[in-house]
Amino acid sequence: YADPVLDLLDKSKVVHHRLFRESCNLYNGNYVKDLSRLGRDVSQSIIIDNSPASYAFHTNNAIGISTWLNDPMDTELRDLIPFLIDLTGVDDVSAVLSLTHGHLPFAHQE
Repeated sequence: YADPVLDLLDKSKVVHHRLFRESCNLYNGNYVKDLSRLGRDVSQSIIIDNSPASYAFHTNNAIGISTWLNDPMDTELRDLIPFLIDLTGVDDVSAVLSLTHGHLPFAHQE
């Protein structure tokens, strides 16, 4: 369901990569997104997800959102746009997100 939502939100085509469950690692029964395996600059990568378990390896790169329940009045993703635009001007998104989003630590063992 995320592709159609992103298509509507990303009119200027600034989102270059879309990663879903098939891009995750199965860890302790949860699908976890591991940004370090993508070959991209983690300091410029953001995870937007409704499941804290999915961004457990990179809590400082994550923006937690509510689960979408087919509510046409839900504007949570659209409301993030100004914040995401502001993040384009920072050197390390994790430094900003660690200050603005209080996530619980998760033990990641290699």
